[in-house]
Order: sequence, then structure tokens, then C-alpha cells
Amino acid sequence: MVGESESRPSGATLALVPLLGLLWGFNWPAVRIALDEIAPWTLRAAGMLCAGAFLVVLALLTGRSLRVSRCQWPQLIVTGLLSIAAFNILLAFAQLVAPTSRIVIVTFTMPIWAALLAAVVLGEALDRRRLLGLGLGLAGLTALGWPLIVGGGLSLGLLYALIAGVGWGAGTVLLKRFPVSAPAMTVAAWQLLLGGLCGTVGMLIFEGVPRPAPLQSATLFAFGYHVILAQALAYFIWFGVLPRLPAGAASMGTLMVPAVGVLGSMIFLGERPGLGDWLGLALVLAAAATILLPPRAVAAPQARRG
Repeated sequence: MVGESESRPSGATLALVPLLGLLWGFNWPAVRIALDEIAPWTLRAAGMLCAGAFLVVLALLTGRSLRVSRCQWPQLIVTGLLSIAAFNILLAFAQLVAPTSRIVIVTFTMPIWAALLAAVVLGEALDRRRLLGLGLGLAGLTALGWPLIVGGGLSLGLLYALIAGVGWGAGTVLLKRFPVSAPAMTVAAWQLLLGGLCGTVGMLIFEGVPRPAPLQSATLFAFGYHVILAQALAYFIWFGVLPRLPAGAASMGTLMVPAVGVLGSMIFLGERPGLGDWLGLALVLAAAATILLPPRAVAAPQARRG
């Protein structure tokens, strides 16, 4: 049932949709800047632990239970490893060896893999809309990857990003197949803490205990942005406010992320995407919109133009 607050969201609530897209979009260049002086395992461990802890506090303040049934911990752990831990850690290493703008584009194929895996695991029908989205997504990857293959610019970072996107899709579908009987904020909190634990273990094995060292102001700002704004504030908006909105409105914030990420890479990192990058971005965005937006949200603008 759709409540009145959801059917008639306030202007302030609607304004949080593009804000979320900006927060997560500009997180891409922020992470890349932070990686210049902060090791990848350390950066991801800190980010996920802080985000998970923030959600725990937020859940307690809003009266949500943090309890998860013992029999449901296996699916919570497996899906968290796929969609949170592996996703974040792989992308940190991807950004070290490939342009951030390209990593953004490849990663955002994740709704496409989720739709494809849902057809296999959940038996969801691949209707015309989803098939169109899959076709657009594959065309986008081809437009992005073919010039790199021909020119010898294909890097391991793009493979990391692709695996991260598939992992996110797999974790999302498995959680739908084996749901956890707990609030979404609780599930996300435990998954982020699990991801932070994985990052901490990797940090101790591969990087050792971090030693305090002076950091450049740009690195400090980027790290603060990543932890406070792109993690804590963005998750607060996602779980605290956007559930009151229709799915189509909330999805628009998600669709902003890759475009803002590419723009931020140009502004803050000095990257200059080529024609294949722009074409790939346009096709991947179209694919994600086709899959993510409800049919009514896609059809409504057409009806207004008629």
C-alpha cells in the first residue's frame, strides 16, 4: 500500500534524490584521490567499518532491531561478501590501474547482471524491457571495450570492475532468493561491518598495521568526504528518506551516479574520456534506466509529449 507521504513527497524529500546521486557520484574521484596516499585495503576497511557503525547507531536511534536469526546468517554473510566486501575492495584496486571514468561505466552494468542472474536463479521472465536493457548494456561494453582492445589499452582494472558489477548483481539476487527477515538497514549494517572486517584482515596481511603519517590536505578532504558524506550521510538518505518515495523517483538518484562519477573524474582527476567512453556511458545509462525504472516512470514522459 502506498501511503500519502509516498504518493505526495515533499519538495525537500525529492531534493534528496539528486543529492544522493551527487554524493555517490563524486565519491569515485574522492576514492581515487585518497588512494594516492592511503593503501587500498586500509581505505576500504575504514570506509566500510565507519559506514556500518553509523548504520548501527542509526538503527538503534530509530528503534530498528539489529537481530538476525541464526539460521539466516549464512545468506547474510555470502551476499555481503559478494555485494559489499568484494564489490568495494575490487573497485579500489581497479581504480589504481585504470581511469576512474571507465571504471565507473563498467561497474554500472551491475543492474544488467542482476536482471540476467534473476532470470536464471529466480526464474524472472526476460521481457522486452529487460532484453532491451541487456542489449543496450552489451552494446555499451562493446563501445567502451573495442577501441581499447584494438589500441591495446585494455587493463586488468576493467576486469576487476566487471567482476565487481557481477558480484553486486549476484549478491542482490541471492538475497532476494534467500531473504533475511530483518530491516533493510540492519542487513546493510551487518554486511558493511562484515566488509570492513574483510578489509581489516586484508590490511593486516598485505599492508600491516597503519602507521600515522602526515597526509596532504587533498587526501584528508577526499577521505573525509568518502567516510562522512558518501558513506554515512548517503546511507542515511538511502535508508531513512528514499523508502518514502516511489521506486521510479528513487532510481533516478541511482542513475545519476555514473554520469556524476565521469564528470567528477574530469574535474578533479583531469581525465578526458574518448568517444568510445561517452558512447559506452550513454548506452549503459540507457540500459540501467530501462531495467531500473518502473514501466510507468518510463512511459509517463512519452504520454506528456503526446
